[in-house]
Amino acid sequence: MDPRPVRTRFAPSPTGRIHIGNARSALYPFLLARHTAGTFILRIEDTDQKRFSPTAEQELIDSLHWLGINYDEGPDVGGPCGPYRQTERRAIYHEYAWKLVELGHAFPCFCSPNRLEKVRKEQMKNKQNPRYDGTCRNLNLDEGRRRAASGEMYVIRFKMPKEGNITTTDLLRGPSTTENSALDDSVLLKSDGLPTYHLAAMVDDHLMEITHVIRGSEWLPSLPLHAHIIRAFGWEEPQFVHLSVFLKPSGKGKMSKREATEAIRDGHSIFVGDIKDLGYIPEGVLNWIVLMGWGVPEGDVLTLDDMIARFDIHNLTPSPAAINFAKLDHFNATHIRLLQTGDLAARIKPYFLREGLVVDDAKLLKIIPLIRERLVTLDDCLAFAAWFFRDNVEPKPADLVAKNLTAAQSAGVAHKAYEILAALPEITPGIAEPPMRLLVEQLGLGPNQVFGILRVAVTGQTVSPPLFESMEIVGKEKVLERTRTAIKILEKMG
Repeated sequence: MDPRPVRTRFAPSPTGRIHIGNARSALYPFLLARHTAGTFILRIEDTDQKRFSPTAEQELIDSLHWLGINYDEGPDVGGPCGPYRQTERRAIYHEYAWKLVELGHAFPCFCSPNRLEKVRKEQMKNKQNPRYDGTCRNLNLDEGRRRAASGEMYVIRFKMPKEGNITTTDLLRGPSTTENSALDDSVLLKSDGLPTYHLAAMVDDHLMEITHVIRGSEWLPSLPLHAHIIRAFGWEEPQFVHLSVFLKPSGKGKMSKREATEAIRDGHSIFVGDIKDLGYIPEGVLNWIVLMGWGVPEGDVLTLDDMIARFDIHNLTPSPAAINFAKLDHFNATHIRLLQTGDLAARIKPYFLREGLVVDDAKLLKIIPLIRERLVTLDDCLAFAAWFFRDNVEPKPADLVAKNLTAAQSAGVAHKAYEILAALPEITPGIAEPPMRLLVEQLGLGPNQVFGILRVAVTGQTVSPPLFESMEIVGKEKVLERTRTAIKILEKMG
């Protein structure tokens, strides 16, 4: 066992929107850190300036906070190993790149891009794998320093051994041996003075004392190079975990931009910001994400505390995981039902306010128990409950006509229901439902016919929360007023 305290990190590149793959790459190291009372770090790997997005970092931070994946050290909270943006660590990488040169494990390369492109084309023409041809590989160290100091453009490349092999270990897949001859003299420091991922991540993981590197499977082919760099410095290697691939819902192939576009048209998205806007809650999203690649039963309903308590890095699996939006809906609805009434009320209130409705908090608390079981996403509250906060409802005349009845017959049913309700001291389920069910029997009709007319009259829609509970919240005066209006509409139709 590693005696060092566990230190994990999430190290995204701010080049685009944060998606569920990024979220899982943050969630697993977070869970490992929390399970072991360790430290979780956010590091922004922003050295790819060509693809840099100025809004991406804030979206990353906002998404992590929304999900509840809170970090102990990071660019906005500081920490003992800062700075936590790689562009602010340029001098550090420059120092370590030249240190590798001095150790004989790297070299400055002064080859122009044009020359390298010609070499690449020639190699491909000869059906060879394109790679660096070694022109500057054996350059004298003093000459290299002199030329670099004179302002000549250069990069620093790793001097990959030509012979032998290297064995690396991925915690999920076990050991793997790679022939050094299959590896290239990769660039570590670019001509703009910024490092590539290969150097920066290894240096930062060492200086930040990262014990476990949990990252996407796209970095698995780079593991031999990364191990070479770490060993060239003589550093202790972290444990590497490369997560499983996410497949599109069909299970065939990785999720593409086209499938992502189709998903959003169906009310789903792979982007965390969209998922939030679509009315999903972080508890449901986390439960969905955590099971894609974690070898526990796929139906387990887990809170974040449950995940932390049960998490074991050795239970992760390398098997690809298909994105299943139906499971997201299932987990989201389940976690909505687990929310306390006041909490759920606070979360759905903004949806009503965005519709320009005036929300009475006391009334909202009464409504929650009626709609909780019906919600899959938070915005479903509008379909079921927005009418509670409207002064008037506008039922469609055709909806007021009960099945197998005429408008005139429906008006007669509504009139009888009105007389019963008007005579009651108050409208509550216990007081109003028994005489209304007796009316159904007396008329020889079905409950759906009689109650359906009332439902449309009182709520303005054909689908609503339980009728008598809803009528109690609306109040006797407004129920009678809306029923009278419905009777007039039906009489005009008849």
